[in-house]
Amino acid sequence: MNGFLPTSKAWLIDLLGVSKDALHVHIGLAVFFVAAILLRRRVGDWLPWAIALIAALAGEAWDIRDRWSAGIDADPAGHFHDIVNTLLWPTLITLFGRMGGRLKRRR
Repeated sequence: MNGFLPTSKAWLIDLLGVSKDALHVHIGLAVFFVAAILLRRRVGDWLPWAIALIAALAGEAWDIRDRWSAGIDADPAGHFHDIVNTLLWPTLITLFGRMGGRLKRRR
């Protein structure tokens, strides 16, 4: 990335005192768990993960819009990196949640 940071992200980073990458991890986990709680779904269900995916894509679309407003081209590799950071733990938690029953049966 070329150092551009959207104002909304910069504000959150300053407020929370975390790095940009850590912000993505925290937001992804928060959206995932809040969706699971509000929808009363277990973490192995696909719906909380899908909502985290939608949030990650919406966040990157917002970042692209902010970049374009500032006259800066989108950074596909950087946006992909952000989406991976946002979805890594929700994806692993979902997969392990789905495997939970299978792991118990093998014991």
